[in-house]
Amino acid sequence: MSERKGAESSQEDLVGGNLSSMHNEEKLERSLSNRHIQLIAIGGAIGTGLFMGSGKTLGVSGTSVILTYMIIGFFFFFVMRAMGELLLSNLKYKSFADFCTAYLGSWAGFFLGWSYWLSWVVAAIADMIVIGGYMQYWDPSLPAWIPAFATITVLTVLNLLTVKLFGEMEFWFALLKIFAILLFLLVSLYLIFTHFVSPNGTVASFSHLLDENALFPFGLSGFFAGFQIAIFSFIGIELVGTTAAETKDPHTSLPRAINSIPIRIMLFYVAALVCVVSVTSWSQISTEQSPFVQFFTLIGIPAAASLMNFVVATSAMSSANSGIFATSRMLYGLAVEKDAAPQFGKLTKRKVPKNSLLFSMLLVVIGTSILFIVPNVMTAFTIVSTFGSILVIFTFALILMAYLSYRRKDPELHAQSTYKMPFGIFMSWATLIFLAFSLVILALNYQTLIALAISPFWFLGLYFFYTRRKKHKVVL
Repeated sequence: MSERKGAESSQEDLVGGNLSSMHNEEKLERSLSNRHIQLIAIGGAIGTGLFMGSGKTLGVSGTSVILTYMIIGFFFFFVMRAMGELLLSNLKYKSFADFCTAYLGSWAGFFLGWSYWLSWVVAAIADMIVIGGYMQYWDPSLPAWIPAFATITVLTVLNLLTVKLFGEMEFWFALLKIFAILLFLLVSLYLIFTHFVSPNGTVASFSHLLDENALFPFGLSGFFAGFQIAIFSFIGIELVGTTAAETKDPHTSLPRAINSIPIRIMLFYVAALVCVVSVTSWSQISTEQSPFVQFFTLIGIPAAASLMNFVVATSAMSSANSGIFATSRMLYGLAVEKDAAPQFGKLTKRKVPKNSLLFSMLLVVIGTSILFIVPNVMTAFTIVSTFGSILVIFTFALILMAYLSYRRKDPELHAQSTYKMPFGIFMSWATLIFLAFSLVILALNYQTLIALAISPFWFLGLYFFYTRRKKHKVVL
């Protein structure tokens, strides 16, 4: 990847933005280097869904949550393979929005662009909520909304400044997350192989994975309940492929990026949760806190727990910062494509889409205000992240639908492909069925049902504005 290739290009392209017709002074500044891009992409695999949400999934699913992540990772890998084959079938495609528009129609690009923008707004809201929860670790009496809104203010100011500062911050935040999770794995393995005994008498052992009632403590209903946050945890895996698609040699870099996804899933999710359960045992993990912070408290090292809480707090701040950056650039791209008001396509002297940023942040403020209605951090996080999961399911479903259309309309391109999706048509339908099943699962719990019931209004709104735009052929 070119050293001067900016992440802004990645985010513009995610909504199908083609800025070639714009004057140079109207373009976003390209200031992020390859080291920024790569670390941000890798760090994106370690987010709030793992650090905070895994406590909730362990609480409802027991150790079967490890199987949950493997199942979801399996199907999502095929979504990425479909995306990879489509991107390489025509190098003019810079993102999934481009090929979805080409194979499904302009409606797909419109719905996908706005929905993907909202998914990152929702991800930022979820991060703000858990930041409030992390701060309560040090002061339980502190209302979660205070640190949440303080973080919103700080990140808004930072994003109004230079893009270079954003890239540098994300680089070090991502490096910190990666270092922390690898150190956690090493410490855990040492405790397991030395048969460490915690203050409460628990002996570290892989046998805890199969403790009595640990695998399916609440039966199949509990197992399925863990799917929602697990799906939310995978938000962002598609960015790796999109970024890699813009390198000088996409036929090499894109397959490499996608093929590494199972390794990252096994390392950052499966291995990490195996270590948590093996050292502490499932029954001792609270659903209201990060299991990674509890880990050090349970083994009798409170200072390390406090340090880990700092790491996961900065991780949430990093994820929120990435989400804020992404939403502003996506909304800017929608304006360029005349799918949003032209005001969102204006840039400051620093080449920052100020209007897009401030509008996105306004929605983050409104969304984070759920803490006034639902003060419990984990409950609020579950409701918000469920809506994010629904948007992820919608995005991935459109990618698979576009792939099926591609196989039907351009069989010769598939025949020429050097990176074919394994069992393409069969696995596309199998994954679509799995995505539909995931939506059904969301109706089984009242917290996830709230978001499921609200989501149709978003798509009805998009339909209204799309038909209005198409009928009048005016800029929204």
